[in-house]
Amino acid sequence: MEKILNWIDDRFPLTALWKSQVSEYYAPKNFNFWYYFGSLALMVLVMQIVTGIFLTMNYKPDAAKAFESVEYIMRDVSWGWLIRYMHSTGASMFFVVVYLHMFRGLMYGSYRKPRELTWILGCMIYLALMGEAFFGYLLPWGQMSFWGAQVIVNLFAAIPVIGEDLSVWIRGDYTISDITLNRFFAFHVIALPLVLLGLVAAHLIALHETGSNNPDGVEIKNHKDPKTGIPLDGIPFHPYYTVKDIMGVVVFLAIFSMIVFFVPEMGGYFLEANNFIPADPLKTPAHIAPVWYFTPFYAMLRAVPSYFGTQVWGVLVMGAAVMIFFALPWLDRGKVRSIRYRGNLYKGWLAAFVVSFLVLGYLGVVPVTVWGQFAEGMPLLGGADKATVVSRVLTVVYFLFFLLMPWYTARDKTKPEPQRVTG
Repeated sequence: MEKILNWIDDRFPLTALWKSQVSEYYAPKNFNFWYYFGSLALMVLVMQIVTGIFLTMNYKPDAAKAFESVEYIMRDVSWGWLIRYMHSTGASMFFVVVYLHMFRGLMYGSYRKPRELTWILGCMIYLALMGEAFFGYLLPWGQMSFWGAQVIVNLFAAIPVIGEDLSVWIRGDYTISDITLNRFFAFHVIALPLVLLGLVAAHLIALHETGSNNPDGVEIKNHKDPKTGIPLDGIPFHPYYTVKDIMGVVVFLAIFSMIVFFVPEMGGYFLEANNFIPADPLKTPAHIAPVWYFTPFYAMLRAVPSYFGTQVWGVLVMGAAVMIFFALPWLDRGKVRSIRYRGNLYKGWLAAFVVSFLVLGYLGVVPVTVWGQFAEGMPLLGGADKATVVSRVLTVVYFLFFLLMPWYTARDKTKPEPQRVTG
C-alpha cells in the first residue's frame, strides 16, 4: 500500500491534499452545534446525486410517459419507492440544512473580512440550488409541477422589452410542453449539478485559505506557536471534527429516516397532493403555490401590487430579496463579528428578520384569503386581505434588516471581543 501511495504521490498530490485540507487543516477548537450544517449540506448533495442517478435509470423525460415512469418507479422498481422518497425528502432537507448554515453565518459574522469571497460563493451555491430544485420540480409531471412551472416561467414575461421572448426561450415553446420537460431534465441532471459541484469545491478551497470562523469571531491565525506555527486555539480537522461530524450525520439520518418511512409527504409540504395527479393543461388547481423553500419569496411577489398592469415590480422585489445577501459583507459595520458580543440592536433586527422570513414562508403556502379581509369601514385597508397586508409589512421588515444594517450595526453597544477563543 505504501508503494502504491508513493506511486500516486509522484504523479498526483494526494497525500499533500489530504494534509492541507483535512489532517493538518487547523480549525477553531470551539465549534458548536451550528457548525454541523456545512458538512451535512455536503452529505445531502452527495446523496441527491446518487439517488438521482438511480432515478434516471427508469425515468422517461417525455410528457406522455413522465408521470407513468414515476409511478413505475414507485410501484414496480425494486426499492424504487425508497429511492424516490429519499430524493424528494433530500431536496427539502437540503434547503433545511442550507438555511440553518446561512443563519449560522448571520449569527457569527462568517461573511465578514477576510471571508467575503467564501460568503459570495455560498450565495452562488444557494442560487444554483434554487435553480436545481425548480428544474427538478417539473419532472414528476404532476398537476402542481406543471402549473407551478407555468406560473414561475410566466413571471419572466413581466420583464419589460425582453420578457415575452425570454419566457418562450426558457420553455422552448409557447406553453409548458414536452420540449420544456426535456430541457429542464437536461439542466437538472447535467448542467446545474456540475455547476453546484464546482461552486462547492471553490467554496471549500476559499474557506480553507482564510480559515474557519468560530462562535467567538476570533481569528485563530493571530496566535500561533512560535516554533511550529500551529494556531494555539486550533485543532486538526481530522480526527477531531470528522468524528464530531459523524455524530451529526447519525442524528440527521435518524430524523431523515423517520420522515422517509413515516411522513414522506410531510403533510403536503414536501410532496403536495396535487402532484399525485397527472398534469392536465386544461384543469388549473384551486391554489397554486411553490414548494415551501420558495414560499417566502413567493409571498413577497404576491404582496406587491400590480402597478400599471404589470407584475414586474413584484418580480424585482423577489429577485432583490435573494440577491441582497451578496451585499451583506459590506453592509455590516459592527465592531465585532459574533452575536455573543453584539448588542440588542443587532439581536433585535436579526430576530425580526427570522420571524419575517418564517411567517412569509407560511403565507406563501396558503391562499391570501386564509385570514379573511379587513372591514370595509377601515380606511386604507377596507376590503384588503389580511394576509396580503401582513406580507407587505413583513417584506418591508425583511429588507430593512439589510438596508438599515450600516446604521444599527455602527451604533450597536457591543461587548469587548476576547483575544483568544473562550470555548
